[in-house]
Amino acid sequence: MPGNRKVISIGNKKIGDDYPVYIVFEAGPTHDGFDTARKLVDVACKAGADAVKFQIVNARKLVPDKGTLFTYRYLEDRETGRVRETTESLQEILMRRELSPVEWKRLIDYCRSKNLEFFATATDEEELDFLSRNGVDTIKICSGDINHFPLMKKATHYDWSIQIDTGCATLGEIEAAVDFLEGTGFDRIIINHCPSGYPADPDRVNLRVLETLRQMFPYPVAFSDHSPHWQMDVAAVALGANMIEKTITLDKTTKSPEHIMSLEPGEARNFVEDIRNLEKALGARRRTISGDEKIRCNVARRSICAARDLHRGEILREEMLTYCRPGTGIAPHMSHMLLGRRLARSVKCGAQLSYGDFEWDDAGDGGS
Repeated sequence: MPGNRKVISIGNKKIGDDYPVYIVFEAGPTHDGFDTARKLVDVACKAGADAVKFQIVNARKLVPDKGTLFTYRYLEDRETGRVRETTESLQEILMRRELSPVEWKRLIDYCRSKNLEFFATATDEEELDFLSRNGVDTIKICSGDINHFPLMKKATHYDWSIQIDTGCATLGEIEAAVDFLEGTGFDRIIINHCPSGYPADPDRVNLRVLETLRQMFPYPVAFSDHSPHWQMDVAAVALGANMIEKTITLDKTTKSPEHIMSLEPGEARNFVEDIRNLEKALGARRRTISGDEKIRCNVARRSICAARDLHRGEILREEMLTYCRPGTGIAPHMSHMLLGRRLARSVKCGAQLSYGDFEWDDAGDGGS
């Protein structure tokens, strides 16, 4: 395992093992224009997220062939949980997510007004330039571009961190991408474990990959969740994820990709609260006991007490002892210090023994 794990800064927050989990809400696939995008920013802000992620998309440029199809599941009926599958033109799906440069600029400024970091997936140099000009501090390379080294090389020319989305990539492909970035002298890297599927089935989530990535690389590790609910995110944090990315929606019954496994506004608040509570519960690696806990422990633990009336001058033997709560006196494991000692004063039955009850100028007769 890499000895010195790196810490990456995004805005005024740090991402790494000694810092709070960085919570990102993904709104790229679940908005259909500027108004809904802004509403999703409001959802992220009210929930307590650190950042909102979008996808800068030029549908006709990215997918020139309108005949390229994409099949996905959507939630048809909230009450019954009925799910349908449908197929659409990928170009038309992506066109729903397009914003003009002016709208993207307004959205970035709106995020800043809400104290949220804005970042996005970028797919070409024009998008990289636009994001850099607008002060974006991190970008993501999507899983489909993990072997797009020309794009990665261009991304390293800017002053930000790069998130690598791993999707369907093998460990060898992830290693090759990291090696390429490092070969350019770039080391502000976050590696994002992103199970495939919309939604991802449990047997494809492979959360233990997070541990493998931590062993292979010194960089912060993220988990981009495509499963319903947020049990997988809680587990990912417990396994050491430094960043969590979860998709949000205004309505999970929307007939469009990814809404089905996204969080609605009320769920988003609970999601953040559960992650923060888990962080508190994980605590530190060193076990410590608070003052209140010590008081409660003393109530449950025992002290060495007199099993009968003890008289001055007697030599203490095991049968003369009993062990009673609370544990505010001499602890049971210290009984060897007392056995064979001569009592310096009498002690009533049931009373706690103290070191002052004994003579200490000699070793007694050994208690035999």
